[in-house]
Amino acid sequence: MALKKKPVTGMKDILPQEMQIRSYVMSQIQETYRAFGFSQIETPCVEHIENLTSKQGGDNEKLIFKILKRGEKLNLETAQSETDLVDGGLRYDLTLPLARYYANNAAQLPAPFKALQMGSVWRADRPQKGRFRQFVQCDIDILGDATSLAEIELILATTTALGKICPNNSFTVRVNDRGILRGMAAYCGFPEESYDQVFIILDKMDKIGLEGVKAELLEAGYGEDQVDKYLGLFAEAAKDSDGVRTLGERLKDAMPQSVAEGLAHIMDTVKDVAVAEFNIEFDPTLVRGMSYYTGTIFEVAMEGFGGSVAGGGRYDKMIGKFTGMETPACGFSIGFERIVTILLDQNFQVPTKGTKMAYLFEKGLDSRRLGEVINEAMRERAKGTQVLVAQMNKNKKFQKEQLTKDGYTEIREFYKEALK
Repeated sequence: MALKKKPVTGMKDILPQEMQIRSYVMSQIQETYRAFGFSQIETPCVEHIENLTSKQGGDNEKLIFKILKRGEKLNLETAQSETDLVDGGLRYDLTLPLARYYANNAAQLPAPFKALQMGSVWRADRPQKGRFRQFVQCDIDILGDATSLAEIELILATTTALGKICPNNSFTVRVNDRGILRGMAAYCGFPEESYDQVFIILDKMDKIGLEGVKAELLEAGYGEDQVDKYLGLFAEAAKDSDGVRTLGERLKDAMPQSVAEGLAHIMDTVKDVAVAEFNIEFDPTLVRGMSYYTGTIFEVAMEGFGGSVAGGGRYDKMIGKFTGMETPACGFSIGFERIVTILLDQNFQVPTKGTKMAYLFEKGLDSRRLGEVINEAMRERAKGTQVLVAQMNKNKKFQKEQLTKDGYTEIREFYKEALK
């Protein structure tokens, strides 16, 4: 039986042209984030199963690639439950591993700690365009800063990176706060134990619209007056910082005024100092599914892609689950695969910093002359030129067309008769 040459479903082989774009995007992200003072770290791709299933990852916990115990620890005959078989899993995001990392290494890290983490994560999800079962995430997080400076820096760093990578695509940062979501629900009389159900339904707003959300809330057993009052808040809310303050004033008996004022301050500051061109809008329907978010939440929607291309928020309680002591934490993640998909759709060409040359030599060139060709290539490489040395193919025209397509601006040919 022949071995399978296609990759596993939801995974993909990456060809050189796409790899160039991926490397370029990654380098731009790293360069930008380092300029903002973020330090790069790395965490293992495998995490303890207890951590991954700690009810902090939302629906992602249903998508874990679980790992069987090894050697003598794995006993299929005596196993009575999954815990007897499984002790680890592939990480489904970079946030939970970061929380564990910080809890384990905080004594050796600065405070606050600005972390940059880039790496593959795995989810047993349904594959579709821009979504795979193995994909790269690019996260920045600020740990140990409870002030709004954390959110401001995260939004500025992320939008600066997106502006450099996709200068021709307009994008919008949508912001909200879990405190505002809770305040709106309390103002309309929803019991606190029902908030999660209400927010899950609200999160469908972009798919089913206002009427669809209303129908689902009524079906869930909530009163029509209650639901109408709730949805009326969304219909009336303005998208700018003044809209946040106005809503905050209306909800003053249901939530602290500092919640709305804090979000409005973030919006105003970002708008005043941002380098990239983008819109920042208050979106009271923004929920984000991760249950670990505790405060500010944000997403980026970009022209040319249906879903969000970046997202994040504040998660002040996660690290405390490891240490027993709450630590302020806030993060933003760029959807790396989605950005790459947008660039591929645009036939994006990676800007070349230096010359790319190809030295093609005729088959049968003797070793002395080949050595001269390689020596010349080495001299050019020492100057910073990228030089490919390769034997001529039978179809030299096609070979040269491919090299030109790959960005080689100069092609030199070397024959047996004379070194040209």
